[in-house]
Amino acid sequence: MSGWKLHPTKRRITFTDKKGIGELKLLGKWDIHQYPVELIKRVRIVRRANGCYVQFCVKVDNQQDAPPSTSEIGIDVGLEYFYSDSSGNHEENPRFLRKAEKNIKRVQRNIYKKKKGSSGRRKARGVYARKHLKVTRQRNEHAKRIARNLTLANAKVVLEDLNISGMVKNHKLAKSITDASWYNFRQWLEYFGKKYVREIIAVPPHFTSIECSNCGAKVQKSLSTRTHSCNKCGYLEQRDVNAAKVILSRVNARVGQIQSNASGDVLSTSIGRKTCKSKERQ
Repeated sequence: MSGWKLHPTKRRITFTDKKGIGELKLLGKWDIHQYPVELIKRVRIVRRANGCYVQFCVKVDNQQDAPPSTSEIGIDVGLEYFYSDSSGNHEENPRFLRKAEKNIKRVQRNIYKKKKGSSGRRKARGVYARKHLKVTRQRNEHAKRIARNLTLANAKVVLEDLNISGMVKNHKLAKSITDASWYNFRQWLEYFGKKYVREIIAVPPHFTSIECSNCGAKVQKSLSTRTHSCNKCGYLEQRDVNAAKVILSRVNARVGQIQSNASGDVLSTSIGRKTCKSKERQ
């Protein structure tokens, strides 16, 4: 949104773009005082279920120093666990929507008990929207925390280049995949990869669930089979951990192809698919 003027106290903002918004009082704990006005490049108003927010896009150096690290890790996202890594660790899947679903459905039913066009129905719809907003924010904060911890601890993070928009077409798994919020998790990995100057690399996902990380043999298994048991070399491993090890091993494959991140920006012609260039976050 163009046409705005920040009050010298930075507690009020006036919009002068002839939209009739006028002056607004700025509330909240996010302090804009530490940034000079000339660094504020864009201001816009966004509406959420619980109110309106003024967003400031500020030009700052996003890179920060991170602890020295030479470790590399492969991660396999899933539904049983949020992710499993090549070191054998699992991150629990919080399932925010599943936990709140009963309460959300109760609130949704309450909407239809109100008369159409009434203030009671409007308020009930607001309650319903705020329930979903809470789940969205829980997912975002969880993905951000996990992504930050991974990028701080590892110099290189390798994940699968999943076609999530295609995966959610499976109606039996669509709700669970959406609830896991894998795409949001990948975006935050890209963001923190750029911020802390870490390598975030996406590799092809083909056969990672059936390939043996020890010998490379293909071991067919159903979704219900949670243990990888190789018929050729006898290697035993938890299914998702084996997949994470396969993902990490693929970093040195597919050399010399033009790669792009989730946003479609061409980044590199080197190993794998580097995704550490991210969208600007506000």
